[in-house]
This record gives sequence, structure tokens and C-alpha cells, in this order.
Amino acid sequence: MNARRKLLSLLAALCFLAPLTLPADSTNTLVWKAGKVDADVRNMSLQNVLEAVAHRSGWQVFAEPGLDYSASAKFKGFTPGDALRTLLGNLNFALVPQSNNVTRLFVFRTDRQAATREILARDATSAAKQGKRVPNELIVRFKSKADAERWATLLGAKITGSIPELNAYRLEFADAEAAESAREQMSKNPNVLGVEYNYYVDQPNPASELNGNVNRPFTLKPKPSANGGVVIGLIDTGVQSLGTDQDAFLQKKISVAGEASLDPSSPSHGTSMYKTVLDGIQAATPPGGSTPTVVAVDVYGANPSTTSFDVARGIYAAVNEGANVLNLSLGGSTDSAVLHEAIASASRQGIPVYAAAGNEPVNTPFYPAAYPEVTAVTAVESISGQQPRIASYANYGSFVDVAAPDGNIVYFNGKPYYVRGTSAATAYMTGIASAGVAASGRSWSDVNGIIRAKFAVPRRN
Repeated sequence: MNARRKLLSLLAALCFLAPLTLPADSTNTLVWKAGKVDADVRNMSLQNVLEAVAHRSGWQVFAEPGLDYSASAKFKGFTPGDALRTLLGNLNFALVPQSNNVTRLFVFRTDRQAATREILARDATSAAKQGKRVPNELIVRFKSKADAERWATLLGAKITGSIPELNAYRLEFADAEAAESAREQMSKNPNVLGVEYNYYVDQPNPASELNGNVNRPFTLKPKPSANGGVVIGLIDTGVQSLGTDQDAFLQKKISVAGEASLDPSSPSHGTSMYKTVLDGIQAATPPGGSTPTVVAVDVYGANPSTTSFDVARGIYAAVNEGANVLNLSLGGSTDSAVLHEAIASASRQGIPVYAAAGNEPVNTPFYPAAYPEVTAVTAVESISGQQPRIASYANYGSFVDVAAPDGNIVYFNGKPYYVRGTSAATAYMTGIASAGVAASGRSWSDVNGIIRAKFAVPRRN
């Protein structure tokens, strides 16, 4: 798309700005600031080191598949080149500036061409939770609230949340052993409608700060439709202010996970997705056309991870606040009956759902994107002189329905940031589709047909 090419041409040079602590244990630290690097790293996996570097640098990092290497080094005040040479040991690397001013780091054994697997920026402190269950919790569906309270008392559990529309309850136990024993008891009881584990859903990758002034003008003004129009339910982290011109599209902010603790110095993931939704709306709204509004539902609060239970709660909360299209730029590798039922409930009401396909890259299901009621969105990247292709980090599989540009610029507190991944692709697609319905008055079925044809998934190289 032309919009994608324009976006890439606006990217400015990136530099390391903030200290970074690598997680595995308290002694592993890597501080990369103002062109100097300090490190105290012991037996850190190559994957974790490269994810951490990509997280702070904004570089695109590629590694040769199958590299088995752990970094151990201690030094202070090294240049970036010397730091990489020391951290990577007998591995080779190449730093290659691109025409769009984004640097690429390739890590390999003998041939740079072998470095084909993109390492996407990730906060590794929460990555280990992805796809894992909350050990001392269960999600249980009962026939009534009285049944839930009776079972909780019997099992020594605490009810910490509920979804009334499903008669579903979140039960917290003293430990994992108690939770497992309770699951076995309830699974055999015909009066219990369903019991399942509660799974972590981590916050997706944050935006990276850009160097320089690369603001993209936002000129669209809200124009609500007479009948209430299109209302997007943005289910994500908390959303911060982007200024009165863009905040005017935000109808309401609610939380199902408590009060958020958002860093005022950088955009939250929800803020980045909100801006990307708005840019999709601006790109697809004709002059004078009606525009959608947004209800932002925070399912993370102050936590680095949410759960499948709270994502389901967020879906019902958005629908109850009038959302008639949903954006879920999040997900995980584990199926959840409660989450699926929340999606199916929205679908039965004629509410379309757009969800991120995931950034692994694998072709295995990623939820909620893999549910049949959902339009699953993967990411495409453009390389000069070539047709757009699925981004090397993006999930592909038979469950993926459409593909959209994989990045966007977010201007926050006077500074530009770049957000990238299937999350951003999903938010942009939701904005495009919602604007199409709001401005044309056509049905979601018609617009989705056009979307699937225009944004068809390209072949994966």
C-alpha cells in the first residue's frame, strides 16, 4: 500500500536511549546508553539477549535458525561494536543500515544470508508466562451464584471475579495442588457446567522511540452518525491522552482489571493501538464521511499480563458499553472455552471481531484469532522493489484471514515512537473496516468481503 511506503520513508535513525535489564536472574544486566555499553551477563540465552537488544534499540534483529549459544560477559563502557563482539563470542554479526534509516542486525555462524529468523522485541520478564496457566486459579461455570459460593466454601477457594453473562467465576486457591484437586472434583460433578484453567495473556511488544521529528499529521475530525454509528471496542491496556484532536474519538475508558499504572514517558500498548486505529480510520474516511468512535477497555490494569478470564470479561464489558466491532491486538497459544464463548456471543449479535495472529512465527493456532468467528490479521512488510510479503516474525497458518501493514508511528508527548507487529496490523485493519462501514452505511458482511479481497494474505517466502 502507498500508506505503508510513506510510513517507511518517514522513519528516522534509531539510537539506544534507556538502560535495559535482562531478566533470567538478578545479576544479569545490560545497560546500553549514549553509545556506551555496560554488561554483567551470565549464561543468558541468545534469544533473550537479542530480544532485549531489539526491545530498546528499534533495530530489526535477525538470527540464523538453530543457533545454540549462551552469553556470559562482564564489561563497562564498551562501544556497541565491541559489546556485540564480546557478547556474541564466536558468532558473527553484521550491522546494516537500511534506506529507511532502520538498522538491521544479523547474527550468524558463517553466512549472513543464513540469518533469516527475525527476533522481535520482547520484554522477557513476562514472556516466560505466555501459554502458561495461572497455577492456583480455575475458571468455573455454575448454574447459579449460590452454587459458586457453596463450592468456593467447600473447596476453601476465594471468588475473585465473575462474568454474569456466562455464570462463570474465577476461583483462587491456596496453591496449585489445591487448584488441581478442586478441578478433579468439579469435573466429575454434573451440577458444574464447566471447569478450565485460567491462562496468562502477556502484553504485546511496546513501541520503540524514534530519533527526530517524524510526526504524521492527523487532520480528521469526528463526525458521529445519527444512529450512534460504529463504536470500536478496543480491548487492550490502558489508553493515555494523545491530545484533544485525537482524544475526541474516545467515547469512554473503562477497566476490568483495576487501576492502571502507565508510564507517562512512553505510550502504552493500548495507546499505540488506539492511535493506529485512528490512522486506519483517517486513511479510509472520505471527506465529510461519518467516523467511528472508540470505547477503550483495559484488561491489564497495573499488571504485565492479563488472563483469558479478564479478556473474556473485557469483551462483555465492551459490548455492554455499546461497542459493535471489537479489536483484540493480543492473544496467546492456549484455547479457552470461556474466551471462545465470549467471542461467539459477540458474533451472534452481529459484532465482528478482529484479532492479532501472533508474532512467533508459526502456523499453529493463536487465540482468539484462531476462533472461526474472528477475522485473524497477520502482518506484511514491504521491501523496495518487491511485492509485500508476510513479515518474517508473523504467524501465518490456515486460520489467518487478512494481512495489513506491520507498523505505525505514534507521536506521544512530543516524541515519535514506532510500533510493529500483528497487533499494529490488526488495529489498522479495524480502523479501515470500521471507517468503511461508518462512511458508506454498507453492512459488515459487504465490507468484510471487500477487506478479505483487498487485504488477502500473500504467499509466505
